[in-house]
Amino acid sequence: MNVLVDKFKDAALSVLPITIIVLVLNFTIAPIGTNLVGRFVIGALLIILGLAIFLFGVDIGIQFIGSHIGSFLAKSKKLWLVILLGFILGFLINIAEPDLQVLGKQVNEVTSGVITQMSLVTVVSIGVGVLVTVGLVRVVFNISLHKLFTLLYGIIFLLVIFAPKSFLGIAFDSGGATTGSMTVPFILALALGVSSTEGGKKSEEDSFGLVGVASTGPMIAVLSMSLLSGIESLTGSLSYHAVETKGLLAPFFQAMPQLALEVLMALLPLVIFFFIFQIFFFKLSKRQLARILKGLAYTFLGFLLFLTGVNAGFMEAGRVIGYAIASLGESWLIILIGFVLGFAVIFAEPAVYVLNEQIEDVTSGHIRKNLILYTLSIGVALAVALSMVRILVPKIQLWHFLVPGYLVAIILSYFTPELFVGIAFDSGGVASGPMTATFILAFAQGVAEAVEGANVLMDAFGVIAMVALTPLIAIQVFGLIYEGIAEEKELG
Repeated sequence: MNVLVDKFKDAALSVLPITIIVLVLNFTIAPIGTNLVGRFVIGALLIILGLAIFLFGVDIGIQFIGSHIGSFLAKSKKLWLVILLGFILGFLINIAEPDLQVLGKQVNEVTSGVITQMSLVTVVSIGVGVLVTVGLVRVVFNISLHKLFTLLYGIIFLLVIFAPKSFLGIAFDSGGATTGSMTVPFILALALGVSSTEGGKKSEEDSFGLVGVASTGPMIAVLSMSLLSGIESLTGSLSYHAVETKGLLAPFFQAMPQLALEVLMALLPLVIFFFIFQIFFFKLSKRQLARILKGLAYTFLGFLLFLTGVNAGFMEAGRVIGYAIASLGESWLIILIGFVLGFAVIFAEPAVYVLNEQIEDVTSGHIRKNLILYTLSIGVALAVALSMVRILVPKIQLWHFLVPGYLVAIILSYFTPELFVGIAFDSGGVASGPMTATFILAFAQGVAEAVEGANVLMDAFGVIAMVALTPLIAIQVFGLIYEGIAEEKELG
């Protein structure tokens, strides 16, 4: 119970900065209405409660399953089994990713159903399954991480040249949104389980990088889908309307039954897969089995509360406040608020804390988690601010930032210690979690709808991609500085 209380405290401290900023903006320069403020506060409370329960469930259920399966794969030494199970696990765990479900719903709404939630989730999950397999095979064959990233991003850049430009934001946002609260703990546990059999420095290095590899899968999958679909272009907009008539609690009660079914269907394949392993391979004790089932129950409840808070209050408030601020017509203010929101949002990302804890544990405390946290927060703040610039200046396109940015990240990977390369590319995935996929993207959509000449689909989508990009550069630069300081100490 003490662990659950600690999770609740962490979740509250994480979500409160964004909540306070929104309330201050509402009572000063961007009022969004009493009813929506009330729904936003209720949504924030549900998100705090949901994240706490969800992360507790992940700790005692999802991570345990991931590490056991990872150890099993490493000990089996059968390549076909690594390939088969890597794909199945990557696909199933991503289907259950809350961030991806939220992004899928937003894409469905903005494109008026041309790209449905189910089609996007399915295509992205296939991409994750394939790339999780590639990442595990990399560990087995000891393939250099920076060489693999060079190949993967080379494929992505090639697809970008031929893919319709209206798909770019969705494709790159999918890469960020797919590595959230459900996927990251499981994949990190899977990587740790596979690499732990090696021991030593190599095990430390191979513990990271799988999340970064997996996050390239959705980009490749969605860009490929755009070429195969025959859709030349997409258009999209949001209907901005008053929300006073919807009531305070009714939206939450209306959303919960459908969301409960979605959560159940998302988790069910993973549960079935676990029981197959339990019967034929694991044969865990009744006590261990009861603990995992308890974790899965907590995961379900937390997932449901989180999505209810997001869908019925939090996301809509983000859109409306973005619209209200952009309507003031002050470009510098939009960029400044984007920077502040970006700096604060990283503290609300649960997967960031999971990664930082693993970094500190694997490196025996040599790399402090707070150093990584503040490096990420600065990177994400710049990402959101630059995304606001892109909305305000229609001539600036998403690829103008992403292509040079990823090229810099790939070049840095050849000079940065491999441990930091893995951490950097993993950080890019975890930074773009539920708060980015919900509030920041919704905020960007509201700004784009209010700015004359901006397009919601072309200009708002892509903010998650920007958030996923900047940590790749920030953490690798941090790694080079860290290595330089360590060398100076040795010489001194």
